[in-house]
This record gives sequence, C-alpha cells and structure tokens, in this order.
Amino acid sequence: MYVLLARPCDENGVFLPPGSPPKPLSDKSSSDWTPYQNHVEFETAEYLFAKNQMPAGQINKLLDLWASTLKKHNDKPPFADFRDLYKTIDKTLLGDVRWQSFSVRYNGERPDTDAPPWMDQVFDVWYHDPREVIHNMLANPDYAKEFDYRPYHKFLTDDNECQWKDFMSGDWAWDQADIISKDPDSHGSTFVPVVLGSDKTTVSVATGNNEYYPLYASIAHRDTVSIIAFLAIPKTMKEHATSDVKFQKFCRQLFHCSLSKILKTLRPGITKYEVVHFGDGHFRRVIYGLGPYIADYEEQVLLMCIMCGWCPRCLSSRINLDEPAGWCCQHHTDVLVEEGTLDALWDEYGIVGDLVPFTNDFARADIHELIAPDILHQLIKGTFKDHLVDWIEKYLYQTHSKKDAERIMDDIDRRIAAVPAFAGLRRFPQGRGFKQWTGDDSKALMKVYLSAIEGYVPVDMVRTFRAFLEFCYLVRRSIITEKTLEQIQEALDQFYQYWQIFETLNIISTFSLPRQHSLQHYIHLIQLFGAPNGLCSSITEAKHIKAVKEPWRHSSRYEALGQMLVTNQRLDKLAASHADFTQRKMLDGTCLSAAILEVERKCACTIAALAIELSIPHLSNLLRHFLFGQLNPNDPCDPSEVPLAYCPQFNDKISVFNSACSRFFAPSDLSGIGGMHHEYIHACPIWRNKHPRFDCVFVNTNAGLDGMRGMNVARWFDNIGDLLNEDTGMWVVQPAHNNNNTPHISVIHIDSIYCTAHLIPVYGTQVIPAQHHHHQTYDVFNHFYVNKYADHHAFEIAF
Repeated sequence: MYVLLARPCDENGVFLPPGSPPKPLSDKSSSDWTPYQNHVEFETAEYLFAKNQMPAGQINKLLDLWASTLKKHNDKPPFADFRDLYKTIDKTLLGDVRWQSFSVRYNGERPDTDAPPWMDQVFDVWYHDPREVIHNMLANPDYAKEFDYRPYHKFLTDDNECQWKDFMSGDWAWDQADIISKDPDSHGSTFVPVVLGSDKTTVSVATGNNEYYPLYASIAHRDTVSIIAFLAIPKTMKEHATSDVKFQKFCRQLFHCSLSKILKTLRPGITKYEVVHFGDGHFRRVIYGLGPYIADYEEQVLLMCIMCGWCPRCLSSRINLDEPAGWCCQHHTDVLVEEGTLDALWDEYGIVGDLVPFTNDFARADIHELIAPDILHQLIKGTFKDHLVDWIEKYLYQTHSKKDAERIMDDIDRRIAAVPAFAGLRRFPQGRGFKQWTGDDSKALMKVYLSAIEGYVPVDMVRTFRAFLEFCYLVRRSIITEKTLEQIQEALDQFYQYWQIFETLNIISTFSLPRQHSLQHYIHLIQLFGAPNGLCSSITEAKHIKAVKEPWRHSSRYEALGQMLVTNQRLDKLAASHADFTQRKMLDGTCLSAAILEVERKCACTIAALAIELSIPHLSNLLRHFLFGQLNPNDPCDPSEVPLAYCPQFNDKISVFNSACSRFFAPSDLSGIGGMHHEYIHACPIWRNKHPRFDCVFVNTNAGLDGMRGMNVARWFDNIGDLLNEDTGMWVVQPAHNNNNTPHISVIHIDSIYCTAHLIPVYGTQVIPAQHHHHQTYDVFNHFYVNKYADHHAFEIAF
C-alpha cells in the first residue's frame, strides 16, 4: 500500500530532495503596504469596513471630522471619503476571486393554460470558482501549521488504543488515500478533501424577499470556511408549495444541477493531481475529493433524494427507524432504481427515483457516505429541545391539573433563574419561557436543566436526561479513543433504557424520529470523520452572520444580493491582506500605543485592614500558618496546629485583586484545535454595579487522585458520600464548617487553584420564592451538585 506523503515539489511538480527549504512566501519588503500607503491606512480600512461595518455616510462624517483636526498641520486623513476607501480595498489582488453567475429556467412539460409563474421565471445562481477559493485557503500562511497534509491513524503507546481527533484521522480519508494511491502518478501527492455545507437563512422577518441560500466550502479545517455561492430559491404560491409535484421536482433538480455546475472546476483535480502553492512556502501535488456535507435534516433529505421521515444513512423503515438495518450506498440505490418503479421506491424505501444526486458527476463521491453528523440539529435542537424538553412539559400537563402544571413550570423557571453565575454560562433570568430558541439558548439550557426538573418528574426521566448529557459531552470531545466509544455506547444504551418511561406513561406514541435516531450512527461517523465538532452545522450557521446577515445589513436593502457579493469580496481581500501583513510581521504593534493609566482602587492595603473589610478577625493568624507551611514544606506537622510563636510575621503592604485569569489546557471545546483556554475568576463585592459575585473554584488537594477525589471546591465545600449521585451523575457537596459550626476559611496558594467550579442547588421539593435572586443561591441552599455539565472542561475533571 502506498501512502500519500505530501512531498514538497517545485512549481512544475518535480519532487524536491528531502529537507529542501521553501521559497519565501512573498518577495515584498516589510514596508510595502500595497495597495495601501501605510499601516494607518490599512488598519483604518479594516476597522471601518470589516470590524465596525460603518455605513458610507458615517465614514464620510468621520473622515470629515478627522480632516478638520489635521488641516492646521497641512495634513489629511488616510482616505478622502468612502469611495476612496472602497476603491483602495478593490485594488487588492490577494484573495481576489471574482463572482460568476449562470441562469436556470424550467424546460419541462407545461399546462396548456394558466402556467404557474415559476415556470417562466429565470433563476440566477452566483458563485466563486471553488478551485480558486481552495487555492487561497491552501496558500494562507495562517493555516500552514494547523493543516493535516495527509491522512493518519493514531494509536496510544500504552495499549495500542486507536484514537480519533481531526478529520484526517478518520477512516474515510484513509480509505480515499488507499483508492487514490492505486494510480502510480499520485504517489507523493497531498489529499485535500473539500467539505461542503448549505443552509437557507433569513436576514429579517420584517421585510419581503428576505431568504438567502448560501453554499460554503472548507478544506476540513473549521477556520477555512468560505462562502462559494448563493443558490437560487424558487418561490410559488403557498397552496402549490407542497402539492405541486412538478414544482418540488424542479426545486430538487435545480439544487443538484447547481452544485454540479459550481463544483465542475474541481473535477480534473479529483482524478489527476495539480500543483498548488501552500502557506508554508512549498509547492505540492494536490488531489481533491468531495468530502462530508454539513447540513441539517431537511437539507440531508434534499441531498439524499429521499422523503422526510427516512434516515439519510441507513435502510431502516420510517415506521420503525430503530430496527437494525444496513447502510445506504449509491450502488444499492442504483439497483433499486433500475429494478423498481417510482411508486415502489417512494413507498418502500422513501427514494425519489427520478432524481440524480450531484455527487454522481464526481469520482470517488457517494452522497450516502458523505452526510456528516450534526450535533447542533440532531442533539441540541432536535433531541434536547424539540423532544425531551417538550416531553417533560407534556408529562407535567398530563399528570397534573393545568393550574398545578403551570405552577410547577413556573417553579422550574425560577430554579433555572436561580442558578449562580459562571464564566461562559448564559443565565436565564426568566427561565426557559422564551418564544424563539436559538442553538446557543438550547446549549446553555442543557447545562442547567437536569437539576431544575429533579423532584417534579420520575427518576427515569432524570436518568434519561443524564444519559443524554453524558452522550453529548462524550461525542463533543476533541480526542475520542476506543474507550470513549465504549462509554458513548454505554450512555446510548442507558438513554434507550430510561426513555421508555415516556412511552410507558403515554407521553409519546413513537420513537421513530430521524434526528433522535441519528444518535445510533455517531460511533460509526466518528470512526469515519474524526471528532464530530469539526463538522457541525453550527460552523456554517456562525458563518451566516459574517457572510450573509451583516453584508445584508450593510446594503441599501434594494437588490441587496449584488451589494452583498461586493461586500463579501472586499472582506475576503481585507482578510487576505491581513494574513499577508501578519506573515511579514508588519502588524506586530498598534498604530498608536495609548498610555494605560492604572486606576487607583480603594481597597485594603494591609492584612489588618483586609481582616476588617472581610469580617475575618483571625485572618492574620491564618496567613501566618500558611506562610509556615510554604517555608517548611517538609515539616510533618499540620501548619494550622503550629503555635503562632513559630510562624513568621507579615506586616508588608498587600494588593487586593477582585478577579484573576486562569489558563489551562482544555482541548474539548473545539475539535481538532487542542490548546489553552482562559477564564476569569471573580470575587467582587459589587458586580456590574448591581450585586456581589463570588465564584467557586476547583482546588488541587491531592495530585495523586483523579477527579473530585483529588480536589475540593472553594468557597469550601465538603463532598457528601464517596460516589457520584446515581440519578444525575454529579457529586453532591455541602458548605464546610469547623467544629464550632463557623464556616471553614483558609489561605491557599494561588497555584493550587485549577479553574472555576459551578454548583447548582439540590432543589428537591423546595419551591423557589419569586423574589429570589441568583446571586443569593450559594448562601441560602445547603446542598449543591458540582455541575460537570457547565462546560466541556468540567465534564472531564469533575468525575
């Protein structure tokens, strides 16, 4: 078996000797700001157009004010007006991929009279050449050290356990390399998978034609996502939208034909290499391949040419999706289409038999294999929000009178609102009773919902949520091992075991739900594509903001698409210039470093004053015992029991800080990018001029023990019991007290603080008073869960 080694070559494709240095990425000097005159001019353009997105009229106003201050110095601002600024950006050659278009119209059978308007309309599709876009991605120096140049399999040295991380660690990329390497001309090349994604988005609910259909592409790196097309959206009258078979077929054909047309420049490079310049300065032979497609369920149905209600990945019947079944593949579909009738394909397999997927036009591409996992729509919005949360509400209204159910729902909302503040955790001051849920809303609510319903629903419902949360956090790890896959399967088995309570109590009539059914495929998809975070539709939805919504708001709203195309092109050019200037180390400093004045704070400057401020009379003694322990680390005595006469005195001035930044390794937040994470720990008597905020922290107490057995939570808490709570999977703690029933207080070294900890009260059957505020929660409750679902890092350590 040959391996694609990603060997450097020259611009003609001739391989270089090992160790050959790359050519410089640019022959420009570090003072060449072309097309800008200088540093100030570039940063002004970037700030006004890309970062601030200032309207043209306001740009003119600002430049006019700027010019008025410079007139007496016989100087002028970087640009005369907004036209001058736009013209300068447009001169940029880097990142310049022009927009192209083609038009499509219906040419099928028409009724003799009263043909619907859509049959006469011309639909325009605007697109970038994806080959040029990918060339720019590969040449970007920002990605040079983060790009995987070849597929790989990684095994742990201890037990030879396989692990999956980035996309190129999956079996799909490896299998593609095996197929490609059968051609001797491909040896030494670089395999570049092209990941696609599409999703309709609405820019404003208050205007008329406000829907756009962007198509994105990347090279299996979440930061490289770029918009490559705006697809057409045919419209018809509502009464015909679902009943007009010809209209539905035309929409599907328009979608697949458009993708085939847009991507056609990639076809030669899928079967024969081309030479491309990379961001590390080297040239390499490149072979493309259509990779996974990021899409929500409705888009997956369109891609697969199937009916709603059927699974895009397996052959399970829509009547019982969870029955065991084989995998879908293009060969199987082709045989069914050849042997069966359209009606039989529709009824028995959910296949739209008179459609051909766009992947049929590309070598080594089978759309049945390329549907990516979608954490956002399958797990967060689908299973959690649309299913489990809805089922809980149905249970409460089915079990209780309407009045009692509303009372319970109100108390659940108060429980959610009472959750203490935590770094990165969104609060819900009104509970979960908001009208339109976003993906971020659902993700935040998942972290606090479990304890809010405990006591109001049967234990098996609580355990269903626990198993589901375990599943979610496990599949969102950035590095997934064979052991992790076993844990995922165990969590899934428990989920299926406990969710039967909803059927037993007649809350739901069927579990045959495509999004929830998709959980069964995650282990297989992880093995194929690596950690799922890198292929989630949240990536494309986030891109909607920069590529569609903000450019739309930047437009005049009249024939906005043309203006949006120009805005995106200018943003690409600014981004390319920024990467080029950064690579040449021209943006290391700011244009003008402003003086930073240290604000004097009226805090205690001595231990005695701090003791009075904090109402801790014995603070000085605590500090002296602490210093003894630090100066005598090998002394077997407990520092707190050492007589004060043997402890050092401390009379110097002190500084008080009400917040601190904790940095730690937290690779699970972003798939494929392991690295450092930082968060702020607050101990503020007044937070945002409203109320106090005193965060909890994890403190290392025994490095030899794992998880909570080697840590304490401070504000000091004691663990209750030696095991996790069986129902919620979380540790239960209570405030720590001394023998005289006073709160436990101690001085600790800042290095022993690991990161922030989040606690949620064990509400039990206690009703939350309407006047309760979340900042009071740590002071009024007696028992708390250590919320390991607060973020990915807590999930990894609070076990």
